[in-house]
Amino acid sequence: MSDKKTVIPFGPQHPVLPEPIQLRLVVEDEKIIEAIPSIGYVHRGLEKLIEIKDYHQNIFVVERVCGICSFMHALTYCEAIESLMDLDVPPRAKYLRVIWSELHRIHSHLLWTGLLADSFGFESLFMQLWKIREIIMDLQEMTSGSRVIISTNVIGGVRRDINSDMLGKITKSLNDCVKAMKRIEKVLLNDYSVKHRTVGIAVVSSEKAYEFGLVGPTGRASGINQDIRTTGYAAYGDLDFSPVVETSGDCYARMVVRIKEVYQSIDLINQAISKIPDSEISIQVKGNPEGEIVHRVEQPRGEVLYYIKANGTKNLERLRIRTPTFANIPLLLATVPGSQLSDVPVILLSIDPCISCTER
Repeated sequence: MSDKKTVIPFGPQHPVLPEPIQLRLVVEDEKIIEAIPSIGYVHRGLEKLIEIKDYHQNIFVVERVCGICSFMHALTYCEAIESLMDLDVPPRAKYLRVIWSELHRIHSHLLWTGLLADSFGFESLFMQLWKIREIIMDLQEMTSGSRVIISTNVIGGVRRDINSDMLGKITKSLNDCVKAMKRIEKVLLNDYSVKHRTVGIAVVSSEKAYEFGLVGPTGRASGINQDIRTTGYAAYGDLDFSPVVETSGDCYARMVVRIKEVYQSIDLINQAISKIPDSEISIQVKGNPEGEIVHRVEQPRGEVLYYIKANGTKNLERLRIRTPTFANIPLLLATVPGSQLSDVPVILLSIDPCISCTER
């Protein structure tokens, strides 16, 4: 083996990177010796902007932290403000929040699985997965008028209702989604090429996952039995489910968790539709928030944490966001060294990085 080391810049512009992050890879032949991250390409100062806008306008700011999980960002913010102001959200609004949250989770996981297939050259699988994702995007457009940033959360509830006809269409479309996923699942879970590129790659034990503080599917793939939805926020306390957990801790396990969570999200939406009560969808909000609060929600990538400090005026004093990607990035620094150069795109995508979320 040659003793010569080479530094290869991976990113910030790379086919598998929807957003810019750079890993400076120190390699000997094809083996990675060290990975040095470089972030900060898309810092937008959103946390500072929140101090300028009033607390109602801030909903539109946090929705733009990340497009894919925009609804969950707004949900976390609204529920935190509602707790500070001791607001009782109508029951129907809580169920509608679950439905839209899970639609976002499905479309995020399908987007990710398609990108993973693309990272090891499985173009036809990529296109089939995104074809299924279009079913979910159509549902979001039908229920909100928008495909990605749907802007249905408001402090005190939601701004739109989903009528019975739409709920029936959601159920039918999700059944079609399940049938399509069942056909593709065999390839995802059993195909030799997929297993060759994912099984045994970037293995993280449950002890290491706990030490790193991994969250979401990345942590659950290593045996971390934690899902913030089990705390019962919104209407999750009325629904029957348990976290999807795998134990092998490799790229394959991280894929399996997300595939299973697609089915789980479909089941949760069907449960919510069957139980959704009749009520108002929002309440009138008076006054300004005051105090400090930390609120958590389970985004597609894992736990997001909002810290809010309000001073009784229309402007917040401070908002701090800890996103799941920020918690999961240390995994890259621990698993990329020792791997082959060709495995880096798969390892990087396996944590489902959202740099836009991380840098705000």
